[in-house]
Amino acid sequence: QVQLVESGGGLVQAGGSLTLSCAASGRPVSSYAMGWFRQAPGKERHFVASISRFGLNIYYEDSVKGRFTISRDNAKNTMYLQMNSLKPEDTAVYYCAAAVRVAQNRADYPYWGQGTQVTVSS
Repeated sequence: QVQLVESGGGLVQAGGSLTLSCAASGRPVSSYAMGWFRQAPGKERHFVASISRFGLNIYYEDSVKGRFTISRDNAKNTMYLQMNSLKPEDTAVYYCAAAVRVAQNRADYPYWGQGTQVTVSS
């Protein structure tokens, strides 16, 4: 079983950038496809981006395409989410998750981190 810990969240002005990290332990992260989800206050948790085990397949939610970049470094057991041109509507708790195969449905991810808050001020 893999354990996931997110970091890198914070407060940033609109138009700014942040990079989130997701560090895995317990099992090699290369055993899993990985994803990022986010949950705004009072809303459900939604898919943001996902990446296959070795990075060959990558998917993004439409609203983040061209602004966010998902990547992974299996040697460091870490996944990343580079977020540029941030908007107030990107404000949410961001979660990383691991799955057997790359997916966009949160139900396909059995392993989750505790989340990191991203707040974008206008």
